[in-house]
Amino acid sequence: MNRVVVGGAAALLLLSVAACGSSDGASGNSSGAPSAGASANATPGGESSPAPSAKVYDNLDVVTVKGGDGQKPTVTLPAPMAIDKTRTKVLIPGDGATLKGTDTVEVNYVGVNGRTGEVFDDSWSRGSTADFPLDQVVPGLTKGLTGQKVGSRVLIGMPGTDGYDASGGNAQVGINVGDSLFFVVDIESVQLTGPKGTAVAPKAGLPTVTDKEGVPQIKIPDTAAPSELTVQPLIKGTGPAVKATDVVTVNFRGWNWETKELLVESYTSRPVTGLLSQTLPSWKGLVGQTVGSRVLLVASGKVDNPNNSATPPVPNDEHAIYVIDILNAKTAN
Repeated sequence: MNRVVVGGAAALLLLSVAACGSSDGASGNSSGAPSAGASANATPGGESSPAPSAKVYDNLDVVTVKGGDGQKPTVTLPAPMAIDKTRTKVLIPGDGATLKGTDTVEVNYVGVNGRTGEVFDDSWSRGSTADFPLDQVVPGLTKGLTGQKVGSRVLIGMPGTDGYDASGGNAQVGINVGDSLFFVVDIESVQLTGPKGTAVAPKAGLPTVTDKEGVPQIKIPDTAAPSELTVQPLIKGTGPAVKATDVVTVNFRGWNWETKELLVESYTSRPVTGLLSQTLPSWKGLVGQTVGSRVLLVASGKVDNPNNSATPPVPNDEHAIYVIDILNAKTAN
């Protein structure tokens, strides 16, 4: 699922939100996996309609998973089979953070159709992990992953009502209405929800940034803006350094220095994710900054808007201010 945040800098960040997810009654979202369009209310009473002759199980004991920690799992099950409700089994326990239902997670996964016993999607074949918000995927993944710990390998079985039934199945990957789905999910990490690190004293003459319930607030001085691009860490994160070729996930707000007007922001919706190389030129100032950081950027309109166009909304004779929380960075596919 792709979505674009419209407005100034946000319009230049393509959001790639994938789908996946679930536990004893859970759900999720990742590339090729069930999307949030699948609802648990697909049929009256929330009951699934398994394929004819599919035996319905009330546990996951008949599902065999082979493969060590970090290796692509091989899943074997007695197809055709169905599961009575979303159920979860922890195969390898992790000791990281406990996932909340609103978290954005990074996972590797394999999805198997209970009717056919065949893999219909897996991240290992694509050579890249999947990232998705737990509240934007099929109910089975949300249920199955909420409450699990980072570092765990989890087996999730879900009936069609917690999978693709509400969207009429998914013919593209061979899923019919009523098909139970089984996922093996390795929980690699959970995305930060805000800056995390050590405060840094800014240079004199820059805007004063404070925090109100996780959202940066700003006081812009009446003095002239810096003539050169200014990159000022306000919080130094403890994560990896951002590379110019990375896909980054950020929350941000942007103002006009001269008018002191708030122009764009993401905190009232969701963090934005996109290739750093496709953002505003001034945002290249994030290269070398670390995940978890809050960074103040000040840029002349001549940097981001040399042709004085309407977007971005800062004329080339004025200055933009951005406060950016770097929540994640990963190598692009």
